[in-house]
Amino acid sequence: MQTVEANGARIPIIGLGTWQLTGDTAARMVREALRIGYRHVDTAAMYGNEADVGEGIRAAGVPRDEVFLTTKVWLDDLGARDFRRSVEQSLKRLKLPYVDLILIHWPNPRVPLSETIAAMAEVKRDGLARHIGVSNFTVALVEQATELSNELVTNQIELHPYLDAGKVIATCRRHGLSVTAYCPIARGSAVGDRIMGRIGEAHGKTAAQVCLRYLVQQGIIVIPRTSKVERLRENFSIFDFSLSPADMEEIGELAKPKGRGRVVNLAWAPEWDT
Repeated sequence: MQTVEANGARIPIIGLGTWQLTGDTAARMVREALRIGYRHVDTAAMYGNEADVGEGIRAAGVPRDEVFLTTKVWLDDLGARDFRRSVEQSLKRLKLPYVDLILIHWPNPRVPLSETIAAMAEVKRDGLARHIGVSNFTVALVEQATELSNELVTNQIELHPYLDAGKVIATCRRHGLSVTAYCPIARGSAVGDRIMGRIGEAHGKTAAQVCLRYLVQQGIIVIPRTSKVERLRENFSIFDFSLSPADMEEIGELAKPKGRGRVVNLAWAPEWDT
């Protein structure tokens, strides 16, 4: 499995996102993903499915040390005491002694970032998480976070060909952070894309596979979500072809100006860079 290295972490470049997957569906998709060959699973306290994700990991029969598991702490729990409690509760639901990566799910301007980063570092020191990182951080927030810690390994952000996140990607890379793309197929918008469909036909691939390949070919980690086993296999089958420089350029021109390609617009989001 291809991995991305960042500040001591080796993160599998493709993982299964589990947002909106719950109950038996979540457990089954995690189990089948790991059996197919995925070695990266992404969940969060807010998703309400950590118990199901843990069940799926155990059912797959894959050794725990071969699975890179990420969970996230919600924005209401970023104070020092709340942060640790959230992590401990996540581990209890997962029925696991540690996770591979803990993320701040969304920034919270009401809680000093220094307090949260210190709490994250303590969780790592105590062995509850092997690595720490952030999610939905802008350029300014990445700059602030990396001043506070040199241990951060990723910034998980919405990222797909319709959204130009070049500024924050460049900032992450300058500070040694990897970039993890959620909604990498833009909530299905890429599936019917005419340009990526045409490029896919030339490679014997689908538009969705081209979309994911576009990102991983740039060294960006992708965590597409699906509730269908056949789609799990499709999403995973992106390592047997390469896009040409012309393909990459054409796909790169799909980005819409002023963030109009964004598919996740939430009231508590920071002011995005694009």
